[in-house]
Amino acid sequence: MPNSKYDVIVIGGGHNGLVNAAYLARAGKKVLVLERRYVLGGAAVTEELYPGFKFSVFSYVVSLLRPEIIRDLDLPRHGLEILPLDGTFTPMPSGDYLWRVNDHGKTHREIARHSKTDAEAYDEFGKAMQAMCRFVKPILSMVPPDPSTLNPRALMKLLFLGKRFRGLDIEDQYNQVQLMTMSAVDFLDQWFETDVLKATMSASGIIGTFLGVRSPGTAYVLLHHYMGEIDGAFRSWGFARGGTGAISNAIADAAREAGAEIRTEAGIASIIVKNGSAKGVVLANGDEIYANVVSSSVDPRLTFINFIEKGNLPDEFLDEISRYKFRGSSGKVNLALDALPDFKSLPGVGPHLRGAISISPSVEYMERAYDDAKYGNFSRRPYIDMVIPTLTDTSIAPPGKHIMSCFVQYAPYKLRPGTNWDDQKEAFGDNVINTIAEHAPNIKDIILFKQVLTPLDLERDFGLSEGNIFQGELSLEQLFFLRPVPGYAQFRTPIKNLYMCGSATHPGGGIMGAPGRLAALEILKDYSGSA
Repeated sequence: MPNSKYDVIVIGGGHNGLVNAAYLARAGKKVLVLERRYVLGGAAVTEELYPGFKFSVFSYVVSLLRPEIIRDLDLPRHGLEILPLDGTFTPMPSGDYLWRVNDHGKTHREIARHSKTDAEAYDEFGKAMQAMCRFVKPILSMVPPDPSTLNPRALMKLLFLGKRFRGLDIEDQYNQVQLMTMSAVDFLDQWFETDVLKATMSASGIIGTFLGVRSPGTAYVLLHHYMGEIDGAFRSWGFARGGTGAISNAIADAAREAGAEIRTEAGIASIIVKNGSAKGVVLANGDEIYANVVSSSVDPRLTFINFIEKGNLPDEFLDEISRYKFRGSSGKVNLALDALPDFKSLPGVGPHLRGAISISPSVEYMERAYDDAKYGNFSRRPYIDMVIPTLTDTSIAPPGKHIMSCFVQYAPYKLRPGTNWDDQKEAFGDNVINTIAEHAPNIKDIILFKQVLTPLDLERDFGLSEGNIFQGELSLEQLFFLRPVPGYAQFRTPIKNLYMCGSATHPGGGIMGAPGRLAALEILKDYSGSA
């Protein structure tokens, strides 16, 4: 529909783009969302890849979705239902296992079975991490200040953060500094002695980063994943009934109810820029659609390099964008199963299969997985985080059948010279299955269907540059007022009326929705007087 006029065009129908659209539409703006694929959700999507089996194709659990978004958009009324994910089961090559659950007493006894010292330390660790989460929590709802400005409002935010830090007791201040600077393993070493416990806990520090568990900065990523909130409980994880696409669909329903228009199979060719201002978009089919504001939920490389004609952005800004690190490191294997896997260390069907199943038997195992990736190989013995959502949500597979979702590190986007992902994809998938089979020998006999996703697939199919699930690494130099680049962490860009609202902006990745919400509030602040 050429020459249509909207208040805001939102590029990308992932969960952040949809949150952005919903808040803008609720404020009375005429909003159009344009999604390249046939289905909404971006990486938070449910698709029926095999008859009767509905897969959470990439993002597979929810923990970070902001409670204010659930409340503001009344997502339960739009079909969102979160089912609890109970615990983490880690099988060990020795035949033993570690199984932590949401029941404090059971977990305490389980850890004490490995180390009485660690069982006592686990309680103290939990208290310390909750204190850190409470310190960081307001930052998730804050537009990052620009420390280079003399704007009084920005300076007040910095003062607020300084006062909050000073308000922590000395031990919590010390922990906070350590979390921002140390590796996950070095941080955990101060609390625990049990290898399998440290390995499994450190895994949260490497998700979506091309870093090892001993790399500085991974302690913060551990905290980032520790901040999950369901019903106000930190460190709570769950499944969305119907798969993660149900989250995106609930947000989309809220946006439509507020008046937003959403189109699928509407890929963007370029953003129209005239006299330094965004005026609309050109679709892949050549149609031009105009709007007062363009809000991009896709990553900086797509937004600024692929979609904007050269000459419209300052060279120094483009230099910063070119240095922004993606470095995708994750793959995914989705399995349709005829029965449940049978783990040697804890045989049979049981509640240990209802939570996460973590192939992370030792710190050395985890670090060696990273060693492979450093030299351009997928990990021969990868870290694998598996869930079987059908044990909690029977609606996504036929009776008696199951889905197993396997998140894999490391799968580096850039493979060694002479190899490529199109050639390595099958070997990567087979290696994941073989690794699982070392712990659950029956796995190969019960597979009905297998989908393998590499970082290249994530780039080509989901629009995630270099396959990074967070639209850029959560490394220290790419956080808060540095995300995506210094001077442009407030969701605005060098082009007037062009905003960013995806995971490449503060506070980062995960099924959180905060970037979309915060960007919408900034757009409304700038255009409160527009129709």
